[in-house]
Amino acid sequence: MEAIQTEKLTKNYGTARGIVELDLSVHAGEFFGFIGPNGAGKSTTIRTLLGLIYPTSGQATVFGMDVVREKESILRRVGYLPSEAIFYPKLRVRDICKLSANLRNMECSAEAKSLCERLQLDPEKKIDELSFGNRKKVAIVCALQSKPELLILDEPTGGLDPLIQRVFFEILRERNRDGATIFFSSHILSEVQRNCTRAAVIREGRIIACDSVEAFANAGAKRVTLRGQVELKGLPGIKDLREGEGTRSFLYSGDMPRLLQCLSAGQVTDLTVAEPDLEEIFLHFYEEGDENT
Repeated sequence: MEAIQTEKLTKNYGTARGIVELDLSVHAGEFFGFIGPNGAGKSTTIRTLLGLIYPTSGQATVFGMDVVREKESILRRVGYLPSEAIFYPKLRVRDICKLSANLRNMECSAEAKSLCERLQLDPEKKIDELSFGNRKKVAIVCALQSKPELLILDEPTGGLDPLIQRVFFEILRERNRDGATIFFSSHILSEVQRNCTRAAVIREGRIIACDSVEAFANAGAKRVTLRGQVELKGLPGIKDLREGEGTRSFLYSGDMPRLLQCLSAGQVTDLTVAEPDLEEIFLHFYEEGDENT
């Protein structure tokens, strides 16, 4: 069974763009990345999956259950971490965690204590005494303490320092090894590349690519960096050309023998051909979309 399945899922906000005919499938047990800049439609997708807003058209299911008709059954099996969480300011951390557990009719005190210790969060602190990063930790504990089957995380690392981010991803990988599905929304490409097995790229409310992270990294484009005198004008397959301090660097997805022929006709003093990182591939998809607009 798919953990998440959408078919032509659309949400309109009048004149504002939401999401448009999203076809998305997330397998049970996956660590799935949902990539896009702010405003691309990531949060709208997540809120629709959780039944917080209703779709304009299309359909979506979570564990085979319709997100509109069976919302309550879905929420019992999902842990949700919003990009920003607001709590009662005068309550202590332990009280917020207990309230969250009570809403699920679950006893989660032992797991909440363990998560607080690992995230270096003082359960006796009042919410209004916490920094933004520590409030994010409270939201993490509330989302994870019930050990849900599906974790939906919307830009989860904002405000966390690098050490706590490392601990957070250790916890997520542990949950994923135990069988939990993780739907991870982010605009930080390095997070997706290090942790996810598959990812979808969303642009202006539409999915423009979906594949394994490994396939994205091996999509055929190479990062070429050279020093010397070479005529590149008219060579097809060049994107993201950067020049500076005697070097030129570009993404190349054209015919490799033709590139080598071009280079041999010039005077190359130094040459590096490497795999691009996921961020470069992501930008490649967005630039390609701009050209097709």
